[in-house]
Amino acid sequence: MASRVSVSVFVIISSILILFRVSASAEEAEHVLTLDQSNFTETVSKHNFIVVEFYAPWCGHCKHLAPEYEKAASVLSRHDPPVVLAKVDANDEANRELATKFEVQGFPTIKIFRNGGKSVHEYKGPREVDGIVAYLKKETGPASAEIKSLEDVKSLIDESKVFIVGVFPEFSGEEFGNFTVLAEKLRPDYEFGHTLDAKLLPRGESSVNRPTIRLLKPFDELVVDFQDFQVAAMEKFVEAASVPIVTHFTKDPSNQPFIMKFFNSPNAKVMLIVNFSGENPDPFKEKFKDIATAYQGKGISFLLGDLEATKNILQYYGLKDDQTPLIYIQQNDDQKYIKTNLEADHIATWFKEYMEGKLKPYIKSEPIPEVNNEPFKVVVADSLRDMVFNSRKNVLLEFYAPWCGHCKKLAPTLDEVAVSFENDPDVVIAKLDATANDFPNDTFDVRGFPTMYFKSASGNIVQYEGDRSKEDIIDFIQKNRDKTGVSSSVESAPAKDEL
Repeated sequence: MASRVSVSVFVIISSILILFRVSASAEEAEHVLTLDQSNFTETVSKHNFIVVEFYAPWCGHCKHLAPEYEKAASVLSRHDPPVVLAKVDANDEANRELATKFEVQGFPTIKIFRNGGKSVHEYKGPREVDGIVAYLKKETGPASAEIKSLEDVKSLIDESKVFIVGVFPEFSGEEFGNFTVLAEKLRPDYEFGHTLDAKLLPRGESSVNRPTIRLLKPFDELVVDFQDFQVAAMEKFVEAASVPIVTHFTKDPSNQPFIMKFFNSPNAKVMLIVNFSGENPDPFKEKFKDIATAYQGKGISFLLGDLEATKNILQYYGLKDDQTPLIYIQQNDDQKYIKTNLEADHIATWFKEYMEGKLKPYIKSEPIPEVNNEPFKVVVADSLRDMVFNSRKNVLLEFYAPWCGHCKKLAPTLDEVAVSFENDPDVVIAKLDATANDFPNDTFDVRGFPTMYFKSASGNIVQYEGDRSKEDIIDFIQKNRDKTGVSSSVESAPAKDEL
């Protein structure tokens, strides 16, 4: 893990042009606890509420966050009760077990630990001092706030966000207790309130004759009521009702929570990208929403993106501006389908063919190199089957990213390994740009770069997790290769004549 860069770290790093190196003063730093493997569990268990940042010393975003985090720790140390902020160097080998346990996949990752560590959830607040302080003060308060007046409504309910209100005849009983459990469980993602008077609420029926959950939202039908107070049923209702039928990907920051929810969803994802400024988007919006409405609740999520806001998405999927309007589908098994230069009237027909299984999956691939005669071979998606799976050779395949520093550091070593096996017809050392080529994720579990897999001549596939030295890699290949009758010049010296 020491020499692997998380894919999520890349997404963070590539979104910023300049990284600032900032050092916190000693006075500020003393307010943030420094934790490691030796004291983490003991410290967390003593606190009902503690915030922990997992960072890496080399991470630019961590350096940028550091002074804000320190200042917030100073302010919150005077809060009643004090709010404790801590940090863990997740890049330190001694702390890797902690990073793995709490699913740290990028830096910085901030976690909130409640009840002595029994409850853990992601910090999803701002990254500057005032925002951190305000967010954590709210997190330490009750999960649901009482709404007693119109002033409470104005201060609590942001009509650009989802807000969940429990309407009760009294704040007691099983329904209210279960609502409190729900609010505590979902507080990292939603804001909650409770009231005795439905007339105070900005939308929905003013007369409620039984305990009711009212979900207010800035899209679709704007308000939905629900009256099953079983915790699991309420949770399912909130998750379903808080997602737009069609998520809009524009530059409007209020859309960001819904965009994140779309991409984090386990559903199959359907994305329609249109140039809002260069084309009339209305027919596309209308046709697309018709399809989304018809398939609502059937395990498919829909997103309509403005070309200007989604250029990074197009680049990630290997698509180009001049291919819009386009529709792109990604299934849970990573099968992809695409229709470029789409007309609005063709959306329904094309989607029907997709649902009927009549479309051929789309595979992203760089062109097969016309010349590929270097010892360190290049593999692309379109040559993966011939060069790896069907090659009947022993293949060490590196999955890399062009931007990855660890990949660049490893490259000369793999060049040397490839040269060592240059005269061995049964061994291939190759690389695949994982950002520009699709590959079967069920075969190659690539979560960071570089990742190396070895496929023996007989077809056995194992991940290489050893040291990154030339000698260790060669030794691994020799121990795991299948002998096919041709001796390797690397494997042994010429035999001596016997007397």
